[in-house]
Amino acid sequence: MRKSFLLPIVVLFALASPAHSEDARKPPVHKMTQSVSFLGLDPIYTTIMEGNKPLGLLMIGIGLDVPDADLRDRVIKSMPPLRDAYVRTLMSYSATSVRSWRQPDVGEIADRLQRVTDRMLERQGARILLGQVAIRLTR
Repeated sequence: MRKSFLLPIVVLFALASPAHSEDARKPPVHKMTQSVSFLGLDPIYTTIMEGNKPLGLLMIGIGLDVPDADLRDRVIKSMPPLRDAYVRTLMSYSATSVRSWRQPDVGEIADRLQRVTDRMLERQGARILLGQVAIRLTR
C-alpha cells in the first residue's frame, strides 16, 4: 500500500521539476540592463601616438539608448558600418587630441560619437551612452 502511494507522488514531482521544462535547456542570457532600448557594444580600442611612436591605448566602452523600436531595428541592422565609423572617428581623435599627461575630454568624445551616430542613421533618436573611458600607457 505504501509503495503504491509514493510512486504517483515521485512521478508528479519528477514531471514538475524545472529540469524537464523547455526553459531549463536554454543557457542563461547575460544582460547588462533590463532596458529593452539599450544596445551594448564591445569596447573600442585605438592607439595613442606621441610623435611617430605608439604610446598606449585609448579604450572606450559605449552603448546606445534607442527608445524607438523601428530605429532600434535599423541600428541593429547597420551595426557593422556604425561601429566602423566609431572606430575611425576615435582613431582620429586619439591621434590628434589624446596626450599622455592629461585626461581625454569625455564630453568631446561623446559629442563626436553622437554626431557620427546621427549622420550614419540619417536622423536623431539614438543616444550615445559612455560607459568607460580609459588610457593604458605602454611605457
